Amino acid sequence: MEPGSVENLSIVYRSGDFLVVNKHWDVRIDSKAWCETLTLQKQLRHRFPELADPDTCYGFRFCHQLDFSTSGALCVALNKAAAGSAYRCFKERRVTKAYLALVRGHVQESQVTISYAIGRNSTEGRAHTMCIESTQGCKNPKPSLTELVVLEHGLYAGDPVSKVLLKPLTGRTHQLRVHCSALGHPVVGDLTYGQATGREDQPFRMMLHAFYLRIPTLAECVEVCTPDPFLPSLDACWDPHTLVQPLDQLVQALQAAPDPDPMDGDPGPCSFSMPPPTCSKPLKTEAQQASCLQWLSEWTLEPDN
Repeated sequence: MEPGSVENLSIVYRSGDFLVVNKHWDVRIDSKAWCETLTLQKQLRHRFPELADPDTCYGFRFCHQLDFSTSGALCVALNKAAAGSAYRCFKERRVTKAYLALVRGHVQESQVTISYAIGRNSTEGRAHTMCIESTQGCKNPKPSLTELVVLEHGLYAGDPVSKVLLKPLTGRTHQLRVHCSALGHPVVGDLTYGQATGREDQPFRMMLHAFYLRIPTLAECVEVCTPDPFLPSLDACWDPHTLVQPLDQLVQALQAAPDPDPMDGDPGPCSFSMPPPTCSKPLKTEAQQASCLQWLSEWTLEPDN
């Protein structure tokens, strides 16, 4: 995506009850500060003035949050009833999410479960950041779980990086960024939890993108897959050279996965591996079908907090 402006809001889903936008990087969702030059709130008011609701604090009902530096799918409810139905999906952990990222270094394992507990950093000058449990000054760490699958290895501005798909199983603040950094593979362009290199003193964005979103409300299933922004044709600094796992097969699995039972309780660790060959071919036996459905069910994601 090109940098955000009040004119170029990208819509990826629209119905009578919901709107999903492809949020630009480095754009806040909303703000009451007079000095904020651009927010998603302002983009929405400019594009859809008739949808603004004066009964809300910012004019729109945002169903969830994305960090200022993160791009991608963000859902807006267009009325109070729709907002309530989406809220219930998030509360019952029936929302599915997946993120794309470029992280520093070549992640050697094809998939990794990251389970560092995350708390707030009480160190002077770092009060607005998060940290893992072993960090000095880490307050009230809570169990956190992220699944990572490697898609490609390559170079970014000459330095080794990996393109990955991230699955948050819990929803802690800055969870994906903190977990990638704790793993030793911080997100490219993350100046809070990573370090810029000499050839990338001012990266043009943080390379984290909300790629897939599904909110299965009773009235409708809101499902979107946003365009992949981490392609060589869009960013000449990114030079992939080794394909580890194809993204399109993982997308098919996400789209085919059944929605979780809201009574299932907390999700546990699960596999992010590629589907077995039988999942992409006609299933000949009940055992094969059961195996495929079990794999697909493991893709249920919990919403971020």
